[in-house]
Amino acid sequence: MSRLPAKTLIIGARGRMGAMLLRRAGKAGLTVAGVDRPLTPETLAPACAGVDLAMLCVPAAALGEVLDSLCPHLPPTAVLSDITSVKEEPLRRMARVWPGAIVGTHPLFGPRPERGSDLPVAIVPGARAEEAHLDLTEDFFRGLGCRIFRCTASQHDRAMARIQSMNFITNLAYFAMLAGEEELLPFLTPSFRRRQQAAQKNLTEDAALFAGLFEANPHSHAAVRQYRQMLNMAAAGEIDLLCQRAQWWWEE
Repeated sequence: MSRLPAKTLIIGARGRMGAMLLRRAGKAGLTVAGVDRPLTPETLAPACAGVDLAMLCVPAAALGEVLDSLCPHLPPTAVLSDITSVKEEPLRRMARVWPGAIVGTHPLFGPRPERGSDLPVAIVPGARAEEAHLDLTEDFFRGLGCRIFRCTASQHDRAMARIQSMNFITNLAYFAMLAGEEELLPFLTPSFRRRQQAAQKNLTEDAALFAGLFEANPHSHAAVRQYRQMLNMAAAGEIDLLCQRAQWWWEE
């Protein structure tokens, strides 16, 4: 039988995603606490008391350090979770240091979702995760108004390599190719400016984040090779075939 967590702990509560989840959970009436650096025994011990869901809202590169500080203070029955944008290696790392249940999650929206927008969350069963542990984690996100679906770590990372990493890499390669060509500026079209505007945050504010996610995802390089095949088809003049393939996205 599913139930809401009696107490959820957000680790990384001053980060953009952690702060958003903490705020939404509080508004939804959930019992939630937050901690952030410095993660000392003096701050972690009281924060972890009574926790049955601990959610790591920290970058994948920081997981090891954070886990070493956190795990000694968690109740043994707590579910350990994370929100990183890659799942295979983070779940393995968590399983090496936490003997309890592990459930990976990935909120597929940013820290400032628009009011009324769809809020999908991928739920990835990890080590020792039973149905009750999955229900507990899912009900936390349902309490925030999120839409839940389950997948494996491999399915998640393969999808993110194609959706998230390739969106970043193709924008990066395209704008890097055109950089410095000032003679192009009089020719900019509305469609180019729309793409430029859409890519700006991806390639400026969040460039380091997405570069790290690209390297951390074991499926990223396979996605680049597949994309290169599409470019080779374009170079060979197979434009109509590519157009037909791309129409899949707009079929009814």
